[in-house]
Amino acid sequence: MSIFAISDLHLSHSINKPMDIFGERWSHYMEKIKSNWEQSVTDKDYVFIPGDISWATYLEQSISDFSFIEQLPGRKIISKGNHDYWWSTMNKLEEFLESNNFKTIDFMHNNSFNIEEFIICGTRGWKCPGDDGFGQEDKKIYERELKRLELSLKSIKKSSEKENIIVMMHYPPFNSSKESTGFVEIMGEYSVKKCFYGHLHGSGFSIAVEGEIEGIDFKLVSSDYLNFNPFKITM
Repeated sequence: MSIFAISDLHLSHSINKPMDIFGERWSHYMEKIKSNWEQSVTDKDYVFIPGDISWATYLEQSISDFSFIEQLPGRKIISKGNHDYWWSTMNKLEEFLESNNFKTIDFMHNNSFNIEEFIICGTRGWKCPGDDGFGQEDKKIYERELKRLELSLKSIKKSSEKENIIVMMHYPPFNSSKESTGFVEIMGEYSVKKCFYGHLHGSGFSIAVEGEIEGIDFKLVSSDYLNFNPFKITM
């Protein structure tokens, strides 16, 4: 079994949202995702997708995008991104999976997943203090997301002896000046080993923080940054 991560699939099977307006890299991107995924991932593997899954506005509009994901190899665990307008309550999301017979997909929201020697936690994240235009409303959402990250980490069973804790976020846990935020502080308190995040595209790659910071290994996994190849996680 292997674990992979790739975010920002931005699937648009039912919505007319051409991504190639963001650069040649995005040309035929869904075909690239499918081809690369099938070459890398087996049915025994897990793939974590931290946000911006589908351009659908409503859950019912996302069926074709989730069908695309369902047909790819591996077990997929999905968390919310800022463009996932279809996101609903966990009860409705689980009903959606059941009613459409999606058997290889789970959702992360205030929970965690134990997978052999790994524990996977996470939250969406948000703009951080120090970012341009960070206002009072952003502060409220940021603080709420800090609590959600802690809820996810607290959901780890106390009896667990596993030490390989991985956090998945959509937004970077750093501000645009590459300064650490409360997300990094909380990860440190819970002895997180690795953090994978997305959200950044194109010129935004320049503010990505990667490598070991404060004892945690960080990696950007936006699909276009990875050239649409799922990133294999090693400890």
